[in-house]
Amino acid sequence: MSPVPQRRSNAKVLISVVLVVIAMFGFGFALVPLYDVFCELTGLNGKVKTEAQAEMMARVDQSRWVTVEFVTTVNGSMPLEFRAAVNKIKVHPGEYQTVTFYGVNRSDKALIGRAIPSIAPGWTTQFLKKSECFCFNEQRFEPHQEREMVVRFAIDPELPQTVGDVSLSYTFFDISPQ
Repeated sequence: MSPVPQRRSNAKVLISVVLVVIAMFGFGFALVPLYDVFCELTGLNGKVKTEAQAEMMARVDQSRWVTVEFVTTVNGSMPLEFRAAVNKIKVHPGEYQTVTFYGVNRSDKALIGRAIPSIAPGWTTQFLKKSECFCFNEQRFEPHQEREMVVRFAIDPELPQTVGDVSLSYTFFDISPQ
């Protein structure tokens, strides 16, 4: 085989490999925005908005109750004790409620945490209206400090009648500088 066809063949393989690497790199960057769009369109993952919504005077549906369960988790080995004051409450859709959460830093070092909310069933996220939440900001805990944090929310009265239970979950992540 002559050197010229061999070089052309090697060049084709090299160009193909470079194009595949560029495509994979581009796909990696596009994955997060694509996932966010997918979750927003399908209502999967229960991603809750992390910005305050002004309290609106909505009609309160006194004819029914929705049970809201609170689930708290600490990610990894973060030395934080984290819990809700109540495990669940019954609310009338449209009525604003305030729930208190407690966090205690069990270490000798200051730590900064961020709570990431989610809701189940995931598609009900559009019916959860939060006017105040500790999850909107980073939370700094000094060594052995106990903090009280609140969530103020309402369930939209437009929530379908078939939904009687909603779980609101918060997972605390340690975002302290290492």
